[in-house]
Amino acid sequence: MAVPLGSCEQHGPHLPLDTDTRIAVALADRLASVRPNILVAPALAYGASGEHAGFEGTLSIGQAALELVIVELVRSADAFDGVVLVNGHGGNAEAVARAVGVSTSDGRRVLSWAPSIDPSSGADAHAGRTETSALLALAPSTVRLDLARPGATAPLPGLMDELRAGGVQAVAANGVLGDPTDASAAEGVALLRTLADDLVAAFDRWRAAA
Repeated sequence: MAVPLGSCEQHGPHLPLDTDTRIAVALADRLASVRPNILVAPALAYGASGEHAGFEGTLSIGQAALELVIVELVRSADAFDGVVLVNGHGGNAEAVARAVGVSTSDGRRVLSWAPSIDPSSGADAHAGRTETSALLALAPSTVRLDLARPGATAPLPGLMDELRAGGVQAVAANGVLGDPTDASAAEGVALLRTLADDLVAAFDRWRAAA
């Protein structure tokens, strides 16, 4: 079983609040389309989004609650051979890792996967060209390119101290980490294909190691 993990959080003035969830669901669906033994569960559409506090629309359940929810979801999935967590929101990563640790200790099989994109490809961190391109490919009617503006465009490592101290609002008043203005549906299609291929490969390695 695959469980998409997302968030409800601001993605600048031009993208929907459920951007991360939409991407996670799309990738889980693509896994299921090529591996018929996979069922896709309804998405967990709220995550740990404290770094986006202060922006309208952001709803966060926090790290501790997210960890507990994932642990209980995995415990309840005994009818399945294992659980694949498809995480579309980077802020969920620590809670997911802890939940996987608990689940593994419980004797359950869990694969945790999240998109990994090489920054040298021009990818940006949040609501920039990368996510905007993905949404233009998945749900173009939800994207307001007329409202898209650059945010903080410095490399993410250089912003981390300020982000940890004050959240996204401390470095980008519009909530954008990157530049969405040159996004395209074609780039989104290619990106989603690459990510789906990576997810399928990770799943196959995990299954072969059983």
